[in-house]
Amino acid sequence: MRLNKYISHNSKYSRREADALIEEGAVVVDKKVIKDFGYDVGEGAQVAVKGRAIKPKKELTMIVYNKPKGVLVTKKDDRGRATIYHKLPGKYRDFIPVGRLDYASEGVLILTDSPSVADLLMRSQLPRTYNLKIDKPVSEEMITAMSEGMELGDARAGAHSSSKITSMSFKPFVSFELRNEGNSSFTKLRVTISEGQNRELRRFFAHFGAEILDLKRVAFGEIELNNLPTNKTRYFTRREYDDLHKFLKQNQSAKEPARKESKRPN
Repeated sequence: MRLNKYISHNSKYSRREADALIEEGAVVVDKKVIKDFGYDVGEGAQVAVKGRAIKPKKELTMIVYNKPKGVLVTKKDDRGRATIYHKLPGKYRDFIPVGRLDYASEGVLILTDSPSVADLLMRSQLPRTYNLKIDKPVSEEMITAMSEGMELGDARAGAHSSSKITSMSFKPFVSFELRNEGNSSFTKLRVTISEGQNRELRRFFAHFGAEILDLKRVAFGEIELNNLPTNKTRYFTRREYDDLHKFLKQNQSAKEPARKESKRPN
């Protein structure tokens, strides 16, 4: 794991704060000062910040959060906007989000106290299901791209203005369903994709001149939103923990932490 990510995942510091600490020489790995943000922290490495050892988390807790619109999935925002850590209970301040939902999106966001599990789930091809509303009818070209995939040399439409990602490859959608065919002003869809690239769906539909008016993730793998209220959390159920452990065992690269007892939803 990259050094700056290791620090932010296992301490109170944000990624930006970790970068600053590394740059000023306040981070030591195995008794050597490291100033490389991307330094790979190996298993068993001893990391210290300002002389204090950082201990990697060894237990595993998973929560599901129904992220509201108008909230960023980050620890801090330079513009002072609300983040999920302003909304979540304080006991989750060091939890790691599995991927992101952008500012205007809502729905299922999984968080964990295990960096290795977060990384594995983010990189996985587990299906992500979304309810969408776009501002025009679905065209035949959209249907072909959803069915067959698409390569875009210029994928800046639909991206955030500060994004450095300019091109993108879209895999075929796992599934898609039109939910109000025949309406000329907008279309509601349910789509399932197998990856979580930066503003992927917004970029996809923007290529066809369509704007996403609403975007709600309703499932990530087998984890479903169901009736969880907006801005509320719940712990994984026993079945969800069991399914997760099976998934971890099938992926040899994952270093599985010890299981923590599942708790009541809050």
